[in-house]
Amino acid sequence: MLQVAFIRAHKEKVLQGLNVRNFKDAARQVEEIIRLDDQRKQLQQQNDELLARGKAMAKEIGLLMRAGKQEEAHERKAQTAELKARSKALTEQRKATEAELTQLLYNIPNIPHPKVPAGTTEADNIVAKEVGEIPALPEGAKPHWELIEEYDIIDFNLGVKITGAGFPVYKGKGAKLQRALINFFLDEAEKAGFTEVQPPIVINEDSGYGTGQLPDKEGQMYHVASENFYLIPTAEVPITNMYRDVILTEEQLPIKHVGYTPCFRREAGSWGSHVRGLNRLHQFDKVEIVQIQHPDKSYEALEEMSGYIQSLLQKLALPYRVLVLCGGDLGFTSALTYDMEVYSAAQQKWLEVSSVSNFENFQANRLKLRYKTADKKTQLLHTLNGSALALPRIVAAILENNQTPDGIKVPGVLVPYCGFRMID
Repeated sequence: MLQVAFIRAHKEKVLQGLNVRNFKDAARQVEEIIRLDDQRKQLQQQNDELLARGKAMAKEIGLLMRAGKQEEAHERKAQTAELKARSKALTEQRKATEAELTQLLYNIPNIPHPKVPAGTTEADNIVAKEVGEIPALPEGAKPHWELIEEYDIIDFNLGVKITGAGFPVYKGKGAKLQRALINFFLDEAEKAGFTEVQPPIVINEDSGYGTGQLPDKEGQMYHVASENFYLIPTAEVPITNMYRDVILTEEQLPIKHVGYTPCFRREAGSWGSHVRGLNRLHQFDKVEIVQIQHPDKSYEALEEMSGYIQSLLQKLALPYRVLVLCGGDLGFTSALTYDMEVYSAAQQKWLEVSSVSNFENFQANRLKLRYKTADKKTQLLHTLNGSALALPRIVAAILENNQTPDGIKVPGVLVPYCGFRMID
């Protein structure tokens, strides 16, 4: 959430940033934020004046009572009661204004970093880097949804029977490959200095608002109405919320966590190759890295996280590219996002497998996540996160890119984890 003080001090920058995002009605909403903030301040000032008058009158009543001027004291008491009633009304007005202001701020996205290009769709994203050779597959190579049926390693029909579409059942070597990837990603993250946590996969409403999934992505999350809980769309949410309402010291920074969780998203899509098989699921496994950083070091940390995620793709021998997301494709809470895509040789297209983002202080403002400076002042921190990695499309690319007449070769780094070299 943007700070009102920042919007006031950098109004033109805010409007320019919202324009890069193609955010509609930006000028009117920014003016409304400023108007509501002015109204809030005015109501607070009026109430402070009433309270000061009431305090002074209370002292006067005491003096009148001690002087035996009962009648005048009772008149002052009646006036004090009137002041209290007016103060209560002003307080209610102020609270209503603050609630309206907060709700409006909740609907304003983060301001993009200057590096974010203008654009409206993913077609306007910039390819910053491309690494690795596109594999040349033999004639008759199959997409992963045919391979998993042929080798009987993932069962979508059984998932439909148990739950519904988008909830696959992993079997045999498919389940072991899934577990191997999770453990490999966790071990690599630990080597890179991330401390593992295993958070809840269900969050409350405050957590959803804290990291910006609410109200922006309410329709994409599974909701447990009886408890007003949500199934997490990513481990970023519970891990970052571990530090909600926390004040850290500079010596504690940076904080680096990694966590594995299943993730749940109610994404809808028409039938086609872009949503077939593992390309889009309602439940999937993901290892997530999260950093809480000093504001002066967050962009350095973003580049380090991007490099780390790329190193995982290199170790898996998957060709990949790095994209800088344009304003129209940028997530609501992000200031700058790099997407990593792997090439799926059988589908002959790029598949997104990771996003790494710097949210600057946007989430921290909602979370009230701060640190004390050397001169004992409290400042908002910066938060970052990245998929390291999301499994479904990684599995799809591994299966498709490594298919041979004898079976599917398992990347060498995974063999110690899964115990086999070939899916056959």
